[in-house]
Amino acid sequence: MRLNDLLEQKKAAIVKQWFNMVVNTYSLDTSQFLKNQKDPFANPVGNTISQGLEPLFNELTKQMDQNTIISFLEPILKIRAVQVMFSPSQAVSFIFSLKETIRKNLEKEICDNKVLNELMLFESKIDEMALMAFDIFMKCREKIYEIKATDERNRTFRAFERAGLVAESQEDRLCD
Repeated sequence: MRLNDLLEQKKAAIVKQWFNMVVNTYSLDTSQFLKNQKDPFANPVGNTISQGLEPLFNELTKQMDQNTIISFLEPILKIRAVQVMFSPSQAVSFIFSLKETIRKNLEKEICDNKVLNELMLFESKIDEMALMAFDIFMKCREKIYEIKATDERNRTFRAFERAGLVAESQEDRLCD
């Protein structure tokens, strides 16, 4: 049997275990909440993760359209980028946990050399997805730092302005 057929047969279990591994990267209380709260409005983080993992898994078993992958990775990584508890490597590590999940679910089948060879190729796709995830995460973090720097600059300028330490330039007066 081919690897893609095996993955399709066990997709529901693999995606569910992958989801659990992802939410287990959070604290115990948060993890329990993310797993148990099914209301997407009360649990947008859990919902975003849940909605993204199955399509990502499906893309791995297909041609791996980069735009499709990015469209499902980006919402997950935007959330993880704002959560300062994650270093860049921790934020994208959930991609690699898929390897462990697949190996556990295909433990018996991996003994077949053909399946093992296909799994090695499949895992290289997971690595490729992880690299995409890292790039997305870093762009999100850069945007966050840019927003913070702009906000701090504006706040400082307004403070100087209120203190009368900033004079209006001649160009500003001509524009009025």
